[in-house]
Amino acid sequence: MTDLDVHLALCQRLLNTDAKPVSWHPGHAGTRVLRASPTAHGEVIVKIHRSPERHIQEVHAYRTWVPALGDRAPRLLASTDDPPTIIITAVPGLPLSQRQLDHESEQDAYRQAGQLLKTLHAAELPRLEPDWTDWLAERAEYWIHLAGDRITPNYRAEVRAHMRALRDLAPLPAAPCHLDFMPRNMLYGDDGIVRLIDFEHSRYDLPARDLVRLAARIWPRRPYLSRIFFDAYGQLDNVDREVLKHCAHLDALTTWCTTTPDDVKRGGDV
Repeated sequence: MTDLDVHLALCQRLLNTDAKPVSWHPGHAGTRVLRASPTAHGEVIVKIHRSPERHIQEVHAYRTWVPALGDRAPRLLASTDDPPTIIITAVPGLPLSQRQLDHESEQDAYRQAGQLLKTLHAAELPRLEPDWTDWLAERAEYWIHLAGDRITPNYRAEVRAHMRALRDLAPLPAAPCHLDFMPRNMLYGDDGIVRLIDFEHSRYDLPARDLVRLAARIWPRRPYLSRIFFDAYGQLDNVDREVLKHCAHLDALTTWCTTTPDDVKRGGDV
């Protein structure tokens, strides 16, 4: 039985025995998804997660935080733990990273993105525990160990210095975060509406971390988009800017450790 057959069988078992395959997508980072139809909900997406952890996080996000986004995100229709699978409504559009938009439409897309992230971060009350600065510093040590001799002692010391500075900011409130908030996960529809997808990394975390990749990979070349984004999201305070600065070094380390040569040829996530 092929991967496509497995996905289709799950859709037929969990949702609709008459479901038919529409298209097969490689997804991101090795995850594969099936688009199927017809069902009573229209076309749907069947996704088998790479790990139970990702499955638990995405199901929790769809059940607790994503409804706050209304029709700007998919809805969870069914799930099973064996294998770890979700079935969600298919929302219209192409990834913003694949759209060629005029200047005005691009600005409006990032205004919508700012409003979407603001809504997601406010979907549940903030928490001060556990201490996410400690957790992030521990994750930095994990990636430093993984990198081994491929990074210099000076670079290792620099990352650790930023993690110490991050810890000095504690306690910091955590909020529901997306944690892969990039144009590839923002679908831009023919109706001009931006919709957010892919919540498998979502969890409570420091809200400014959702801005790290945009700030590092998108806005340096198009700074006007950051102004539009923050007009909708709200302006960062001094602590948020410090978190953004320190976490950028962690993101750079993890990206370097996980980027393949093919990723480099494609130009990364942008």
